[in-house]
Amino acid sequence: MLTRLLVLRCVPAPLRTWTLSARLAGLALLVLLLALGSLAIGRYPVPLASLLGILTSHLIPLAPHWTPEAETVVTQIRLPRILAAILVGAALAVSGSAYQGLFRNPMVSPGILGVSAGASLGAALAILLGLGMLGIQALAFGFGLLAVAMTWAIGASLGKRGDPVLVTVLAGIIIGTLFTAFVSLVKFVADPYNTLPTITFWLMGSLASVDMPDLALAALPILGGMALLNALGWTLNVLCFGDEEARALGLETGRLRLLVILAATLVTAAAVAISGIIGLVGLIVPHLARMLVGPDHKRLIPVSALMGGGFLLLVDDLARSLFEVEIPLGIVTSVIGAPFFLLLLKRSQRGWS
Repeated sequence: MLTRLLVLRCVPAPLRTWTLSARLAGLALLVLLLALGSLAIGRYPVPLASLLGILTSHLIPLAPHWTPEAETVVTQIRLPRILAAILVGAALAVSGSAYQGLFRNPMVSPGILGVSAGASLGAALAILLGLGMLGIQALAFGFGLLAVAMTWAIGASLGKRGDPVLVTVLAGIIIGTLFTAFVSLVKFVADPYNTLPTITFWLMGSLASVDMPDLALAALPILGGMALLNALGWTLNVLCFGDEEARALGLETGRLRLLVILAATLVTAAAVAISGIIGLVGLIVPHLARMLVGPDHKRLIPVSALMGGGFLLLVDDLARSLFEVEIPLGIVTSVIGAPFFLLLLKRSQRGWS
């Protein structure tokens, strides 16, 4: 009850008059409309009638009034990419919301514990060794988990002498720096004409090569981790007020913090493994979601998932439509996110609520 009262005091009164189901339904409808629009746009435009016919034909038999090329573009190229954009955007936004609440810091992003740097090293090694797409995803996922495991081990061993949260964050920064140095070493020894451009392009983030099997492999850890974080929403609310308050309510803060980190890391590593490094989504979207529903993680996490999916889908549309050559997603999110980050720095001087 104490936690609920504290959370409600932080939420603006006009926003509390809207039901969560109404907000989620509105956001879900918006994401659906964005997805339909994304299926139609691109270098090979597909008329709306043909698009609806192609989608409907997979549910009920229809006489085709569209070209085979249009069906191939919609079902085999754009649909996996659109679903991947929604899934990856949701994953990064949810993990960002969890990390910001767990560490009580609005500047925290999903890569704070080194998962992005670890995944980058794994992918770079796989590309250097010529292991193919499956090998890239596997090593990126594994090295991302390894980086966070190293961070947690350092934080657990040294945090007993001070603030465990601060020690864990500092350990994540150091581990991230170390893995980034190894990525630079891999790039240094890579073939500058073939391997190095592939590594560089992966590090900038893209969904161009994602297909349905890739999506199926990533969906299980992402959806499972997001479901766990959503179930831990009340726990995150309590942890936001500090360890003393959490222990007073009977929570085992160390184990719960580890569980949240494991779930958020699983989500982030699986997302990065298929998309590469896409920055600022996990930093920007949680703040936008918090403006809409407040800091209650039971509301914040599902809203962040929908907003993150819609945001990255829109960014991906811009990346593949603005110019004849596709722009890496990391560049687009950085251009959009940098001004917002400056506004966030200005706002943080007045505190965070």
